Amino acid sequence: MISKSKPRAARMDRTRSKSFNISGELRTSAFPDIADLAERLHFSPADGRIWLDDSRMMLLRTQAFGALRQELIESLGIESARGLLTRMGYMAGSKDAALARKIRPGASQADMFMVGPQLHGLQGVVRVEPVCLEIDSATGHFYCEVIWHDSSEDESHMAIYGVGSEPACWMQIGYASGYSSAFMGKRILFREIACASAGAKDCHIVGKPVEEWADPEVDLHYLQPQPLQLRGRTAPDDTRQRVLTIAANGPGRARADQPRSVVIGASAGFFGVIHRINRVAATQATVLLLGESGVGKSMFASEVHGKSGRADKPFVQLNCAAIPEQLMESELFGVDKGAYTGVSETRPGRFEAADGGTLFLDEIALLSLTAQAKLLRVLQSGELEHLGSTRTRKVDVRVVAATNENIADAVEQGRFRKDLYYRLNVFPILIPPLRERRADIPLLLENLLKQLCERHGRKISGVTNRAMQALLTHQWPGNIRELENVLERGIILADEGGAIDTAHLFSVDENPAIMSRLGLSELGALIPPASDKARNTSCASKNKIDALAESLILAQEFNLEQIENALLDAALKSSLGNISKAAGLLGLTRAQMDYRTKKSKAI
Repeated sequence: MISKSKPRAARMDRTRSKSFNISGELRTSAFPDIADLAERLHFSPADGRIWLDDSRMMLLRTQAFGALRQELIESLGIESARGLLTRMGYMAGSKDAALARKIRPGASQADMFMVGPQLHGLQGVVRVEPVCLEIDSATGHFYCEVIWHDSSEDESHMAIYGVGSEPACWMQIGYASGYSSAFMGKRILFREIACASAGAKDCHIVGKPVEEWADPEVDLHYLQPQPLQLRGRTAPDDTRQRVLTIAANGPGRARADQPRSVVIGASAGFFGVIHRINRVAATQATVLLLGESGVGKSMFASEVHGKSGRADKPFVQLNCAAIPEQLMESELFGVDKGAYTGVSETRPGRFEAADGGTLFLDEIALLSLTAQAKLLRVLQSGELEHLGSTRTRKVDVRVVAATNENIADAVEQGRFRKDLYYRLNVFPILIPPLRERRADIPLLLENLLKQLCERHGRKISGVTNRAMQALLTHQWPGNIRELENVLERGIILADEGGAIDTAHLFSVDENPAIMSRLGLSELGALIPPASDKARNTSCASKNKIDALAESLILAQEFNLEQIENALLDAALKSSLGNISKAAGLLGLTRAQMDYRTKKSKAI
């Protein structure tokens, strides 16, 4: 079932000239410095998140992964389980290939390619020993041989099933294939020609283009979604369709036959909101969107409309906070000619403009009590009257309302009608703030940068690593609206064709709230970033000075002049009498040092 392949001397010779030097054992020179990867791995314990560049990661015990693997094998069968894990690895590898080109854009192809094996090691998956690498993106030539030592996937498998007869590094093979395919821009297939779980000392893998394998379909089979076998039964058609949809579109993307989504996200909070929208959109129920200012309530309201049966009808928006109270009723329900001074013609209101479609009322808690009463009537009967008219008009409008206030409190305070509150609160959806949806930030960033660059006619290459970390850890009190404003400022301030840095994003007076995060030292220990270390050093120095001052006062043996003169003498002695250097040691100017020295001698 597994094709054999042996290293060839000719390949080894070409590899030496094209990429890196390799001997029979792993040489440090075969790998570029991993510092550029380690500095992109950040731990934020206070926030409960680990970030690798702009992707959220997590630590997982190998025992837990082994238990999951066993559950998949025993529930779905070994073929389906292998396919799921292979596809999981393939997707992860595809994502990391983009990171490789981002981290080492000016490096050789070989050094750039080695990001994948180094990430495997950084993530604790396996230790990689390159044997042979031939890579030429221009011609599409690719050949790679690698030895895997101490595979975590083998360890998990053998802890439960022991040594068997078949390779078990399914997810790792998927990763290697996905990473290489995305890196080369063509389908690359890796196979294990030896595996520790099958009795070998280490795992040995070979990768080359699909067309160069004699029987690629044997392994490509695992990259194609298959009907899940549950205890011997085929999963329902809708389950298979969901698997195919996810594989084809990726998480968070709409299928081609569904309305195009205007909202973007990848966080659990985002998908929770989308799930509720999917449940209510096809109904006629009134929806109440709740959440802080700037979380994107208007976009989610548009999503409700786009997924409803009214998608081809009007979607009308009205911000109740932007209309003067005396004009609100005419804006909502329309006005007849001569109803009051200045009305020279009959005008329909927003309800009539949205007839057949959806009306989005933002900041609905600011409606006057009179307007609330009329709105309640429209919601209950579907009828309205123009201001200054007694003729009843029928409308068919679905209302989506939104507010950042606590309407229950407004009801208790008498500012909002209780009966209208109950009528609007049929299906409430709470939209989490951006600080609870940090996984959405990279996707929002990409989309907003594209829009803002087009708007301002600028070309920006992206954001620096420091800027990305600031964006991921900032608290975002203004939510998505604040993110958009910050990025717009960054695009304006950044150099044309350059990247946005932290200084371009936050002004001096904003003092962005960045949560404490940890990086990796050269020895793999968690350490605070440079700014945190400087802050900690400053605090430690202040504590030492305070302790010294307290001990001198308690001793009651020295006065202030004696201490000052001792410091002056020590600085002059250390600088060999050079007043300028002595002044620098004490944080004084030369004039100040000269004055104090003369003063001490006069005393």
